[in-house]
Amino acid sequence: MGAAVATAAFTIVPRQVLGGAEHTPPSEMLNVAVIGTGGQGLSNLRFLLHQSDVRIMAIADPNWESDYSAFYYRGTAGRGPALGLVKEAYEPQAKGSFKGCADYADFREMLEREKDIDAVLIATPDHVHYAAAMAAIQHGKHVYCEKPMCHSLYEVRKLAETAREAKVATQLGNQGHSGDGIRAACEWIWDGAIGPVREVHAWSTTGPEWTTMKERPQDTPPVPEGLDWDLWLGPAACRPYHPAYAPYNWRGWWDFGTGGIGDMACHNLDPAFWALSLDCPVSVEASSCDCTDEVTPHASIVHYEFPVRGDMPPVKVHWYDGGILPERPDELGPDKKLRDNGILFVGDKGKLMLDGWSRNPRLIPESAMEAYTRPPETLPRSEGHHRDWIKACKGDGRASSNFDVAGPLNEAIMMGIIAIRTGEKLYWDGPAMRCTNVPAANDLIWPVYREGWSL
Repeated sequence: MGAAVATAAFTIVPRQVLGGAEHTPPSEMLNVAVIGTGGQGLSNLRFLLHQSDVRIMAIADPNWESDYSAFYYRGTAGRGPALGLVKEAYEPQAKGSFKGCADYADFREMLEREKDIDAVLIATPDHVHYAAAMAAIQHGKHVYCEKPMCHSLYEVRKLAETAREAKVATQLGNQGHSGDGIRAACEWIWDGAIGPVREVHAWSTTGPEWTTMKERPQDTPPVPEGLDWDLWLGPAACRPYHPAYAPYNWRGWWDFGTGGIGDMACHNLDPAFWALSLDCPVSVEASSCDCTDEVTPHASIVHYEFPVRGDMPPVKVHWYDGGILPERPDELGPDKKLRDNGILFVGDKGKLMLDGWSRNPRLIPESAMEAYTRPPETLPRSEGHHRDWIKACKGDGRASSNFDVAGPLNEAIMMGIIAIRTGEKLYWDGPAMRCTNVPAANDLIWPVYREGWSL
């Protein structure tokens, strides 16, 4: 199943279960494996290492170590740094008995060999999300997957169905879904604070930083030592290694990433789907710049139309990325600009705005917020996005952004990508998962896997 290197797994329980009234007994410990130890993988790993009822018992990544100093995450990332973090966290309390954390280049081999894994956290590039999550579910593991949920529309639908049938706990990595901000926004909208909502604008300035190329690079530098390039490609078609793809800028290439909308709409469109009970749009239309068959656009605008939902009217939802912003609302005041990430609800009686990741909900203008009497909190508050998932893995309810909740949002994002790539206004039959007016669009619903990676 490809090159894999495994070190000895834990032979004793780590610091959290060494005994005493304040420690977690082994029967309540959640054994977690991490698939993908790049920048976001290490961010997740650091959080899990501080959970007294979680044990990181295995990691998998085709890359040993890369320099991330030029990128958002800084420092280094890969299996080597991940093992160092685990050792630093667990070894001091093990009193010489810590034997290491299992590590693999190939997550498939890890899932076959490490039978004690309870749950898997996935933080790979987008094109591997489905393969890793589906393999984990087929092994009966609970799954936390970074956003977007998958790389194609079909994968999103199939993964949600499979997780539901397997009855495993799932969580998408759109952390704002567990925050207080999104809950307050829902409660205020349902309270009628801005009246019926007929228009939504959401945005992020992310997108243009990943690549200046329009076609694949022609030079073929050597593969860095410690990187299994064939495994990194996973289900994607073979191509020579280039630093334009890995370890970081893969988001700008369609074979590996999903562009600005795939990166950030799971965060900034999320409040609209919850507050307005959105499911499948009836149409999607997009425009973009510097988009090719190879690279994602430097900027794009995507327009969705959603039908009536119960007593809620039809609503138009607009997504902007790459530095394109919606018109600044007059209610914001002349001295304030739109922030780099956010969402604006336009209702018949007023407007509600949130920053990125559903933070800082407020009615605008400020006088409307000052005059508003907030309704009682009706939605349960979360202890945190990872804690929410950990509790669900142990049978304590469902995680807030489980795949049934996250599925419609992610399907809409994939529809937006198809509209970007076709340049056509698309009419959708959501239940049938097909475009009714542009046959070529349907070819983009289904992923193409290279041999050896189909599930």
